[in-house]
Amino acid sequence: MSDSSESASVSLKIEFSGGLELLFSNQRSHKLKIPAQVPKTYGDAASDSDNKPADITFLIHYLRDNLLKERVELFMENGTVRPGILVLVNDTDWELEGEGDYVLKDGDEVVFISTLHGG
Repeated sequence: MSDSSESASVSLKIEFSGGLELLFSNQRSHKLKIPAQVPKTYGDAASDSDNKPADITFLIHYLRDNLLKERVELFMENGTVRPGILVLVNDTDWELEGEGDYVLKDGDEVVFISTLHGG
């Protein structure tokens, strides 16, 4: 049963720019492996019957809990990225890909760009 190669994890390239990298250890580019199957509700214990494929909503919470170093309010609001953060999936606006419901695939590149600047 070699199902596990497909369903064990998803490798992603994550990029932050427009100042967001300052919230993530001043590092613009990150390579991540996340579980391919995740709980339907983030934070719940995983059980086989209540899993779903990893999506961008899961990724946003995962980044908050595992990579974000400070000021969560500058990255997230109401369970998603805050207004003013552009999200690209493989160079395509996430709004065209289903936003948080987009199911992540091995090798995807997800870019978060802040369009909010002080002045």
